[in-house]
Amino acid sequence: MSRFTTFDTDDVRFPTSLSLDGSDAMNPDPDYSAAYVRIGTDAADGMSGHGFVFTIGRGNDVQVAAIDLLRHHVLGRDVEEVLGDLGGFWRELVHDSQLRWLGPEKGIMHMAIGAVVNAAWDLRAKREGKPLWQLLASLSPEEIVDLVDFRYLSDALTRDEALEILHQAVAGRAEREADLLRTGYPAYTTTPGWLGYDDDKLARLCREAVAEGFTQIKLKVGADRRDDVRRLAIAREVVGPDIAIAVDANQRWDVAEAVDWMSELAPYDVAWIEEPTSPDDILGHAAIARGVAPIPVATGEHVANRVIFKQMLQAEALQVLQLDATRVAGVNENIAILLLAAKFGVRVCPHAGGVGLCEVVQHLSMFDLVAVSGSTEGRVVEFVDHLHEHFVTPVVISDGHYVTPTAPGSGAEMLEAALETYRHGSRG
Repeated sequence: MSRFTTFDTDDVRFPTSLSLDGSDAMNPDPDYSAAYVRIGTDAADGMSGHGFVFTIGRGNDVQVAAIDLLRHHVLGRDVEEVLGDLGGFWRELVHDSQLRWLGPEKGIMHMAIGAVVNAAWDLRAKREGKPLWQLLASLSPEEIVDLVDFRYLSDALTRDEALEILHQAVAGRAEREADLLRTGYPAYTTTPGWLGYDDDKLARLCREAVAEGFTQIKLKVGADRRDDVRRLAIAREVVGPDIAIAVDANQRWDVAEAVDWMSELAPYDVAWIEEPTSPDDILGHAAIARGVAPIPVATGEHVANRVIFKQMLQAEALQVLQLDATRVAGVNENIAILLLAAKFGVRVCPHAGGVGLCEVVQHLSMFDLVAVSGSTEGRVVEFVDHLHEHFVTPVVISDGHYVTPTAPGSGAEMLEAALETYRHGSRG
C-alpha cells in the first residue's frame, strides 16, 4: 500500500505578451500561464501526477491558491484506493460542501478541482504504462459511465443512454486504435491568426500552415470590422479556396452585432464563428446560430460546466463543441461532455490555444474517436505552435495531424528547468 505524500504547486508564467502571441480582441496582451500541481507518493516507482489550469497572467496566483485548498483531499490518502475509484474521487472534490459554495461547479474552484483530478489521471496512466487516451479507451462502457456524475444531466442524457452510446462504439475499437496510431488525429492551426500580428506576418504564417499540411486555419476577429475584412481577404487569397478558415471573436459582441458583423465576413467562406458572445448566454448563442446560418457557431473554451453544455445542445446554440482540458473539473467532466455531444450528434473540436492545452486535450479527442463517437469526420483539434518545448512529452505535428502519443501519462508534465525559469518572480 502506498500513500500520497506530496502536493506541490507552482505559479508559472511565460512572457508571451512581448511577441503578442495569443493576442485577440478581448485579450490584447496575454502572458500564457499555468497554475501547476504535482502529487507524489511514497511508492518505490517515484512516479508523480501532474496537472494545471491555464490562465493568461494576472490572477494565476489566485488559481494556485484555489488548488492549494484541495491538498487535504489528497495528502495521506491510499493511492490505489483513489486511483481505483476516480469517479468517486471526482464526486468527493466537486461536492465538498464548503468549497462547493464558491461555485457551485464553476469558476476558479471548479478549475482547481480539474487540475487535481487531471493530475490523478496522469499518475494512473503512468502507473499503468499507457498514454491517457489509451487508458480511457481500454475501459469498459460500464467503467466509463461510473466516472460520470449524471446529476443535472438526466433530462438530456441518462446513464442507460450513455451506456448504449459506448456499447455501440465497442465494435471497431481495435481497428480505430490501430488507425489512430498509424495516421494521428486531424489538427487545425491558430498560429497565423493572432490579432496583434501585422499583415505580412499573417500572410507568411498562412503560407507556412498550408505547406505544413493543415487544411484549416483560424483568425481572431472582433476588434475592428474593416481590419477583419482586410485580414480575412489576405488569408483567403494566400490559402486559396480549399483551405477552411474559421474566425474567433473571443466573446466580443452583443447578439445583433455578431449577426451583423458576420454578414460582412461570410463572403470569405467562414468555417465557423467561435465565441461570438458571452459564454453564459445560451439563448444569445441560439439566436446568433439562427442569424448566421449556415455558418456554424462554435464555443466551449469558457463554458463553465457540463450543465451549460447540456443546455446549449438542447437549445441548438452551438454546432461545434469546443471542450477545454482545464476549464471544467477534469477528465471525468469532459467525458460527460463528450457523451452529451454524441447524444446530440454534434462534432467536437477542442480548444487548445494555450500553454500545455495541446498536450493534454489531444488525449480526449483520441479517446472520443476510439470509444465514444468512433469518428473524426468534421473534427479537428486546435494547434498553436507555442511553448511545447517546456513539456516532457511535447506534442508532435506531422502533415497537419497530431502524432498519436505513446508515452505513459496525460502529457501535462513540465520540465523542471521550465518550472525553475518561469516560476513567477524568479526572473526578477
